[in-house]
Amino acid sequence: MSSQDAPAQPHLRVVKGDPSAEELAALVTVVAAVSAAAASAGPARKPRPEWSHPARGHRSALSPGLGGWRASGLPR
Repeated sequence: MSSQDAPAQPHLRVVKGDPSAEELAALVTVVAAVSAAAASAGPARKPRPEWSHPARGHRSALSPGLGGWRASGLPR
């Protein structure tokens, strides 16, 4: 018996209960939809490190007076 003739293993298996054909069809439809959505989303992107965020290249506006002077030298 070759590998092409071997029966395929099921992807889903009912381990408890006796679902009807309609319930199994609904389950397979939901699992297929979730699988298709995950496949079309593509690979997950890694989050960008905060130090290389484009907004870090812009200075915030300083308020006039003593508060602005203190804010200019203190880390956020």
